[in-house]
Amino acid sequence: MGKRERRSFTDEFKRQMVQLYENGKTRADILKEYDLSASAFDRWVKQSRTTGSFKEKDNRTEEQNELLALRKEIQRLKMENDILKQAALIFGRK
Repeated sequence: MGKRERRSFTDEFKRQMVQLYENGKTRADILKEYDLSASAFDRWVKQSRTTGSFKEKDNRTEEQNELLALRKEIQRLKMENDILKQAALIFGRK
């Protein structure tokens, strides 16, 4: 079985799929009829029920947001450190 090419769906399409499910169409029928992966569909349903948004940033936990912020801060500090090391080398030569 070949690997499926990654597809992207509009928020409107995702909303329509969740609406079909909430109106009684079975999960199996939706997956088969629209050739969707179960994991993607389940994620859409969960996102719709929790935040109403399909954007990843709107569906992150506080811990995930904190981890991203900390990673960004580490990256900034590493850059600053590299700049200071370069400056120390330059001024050390004089």
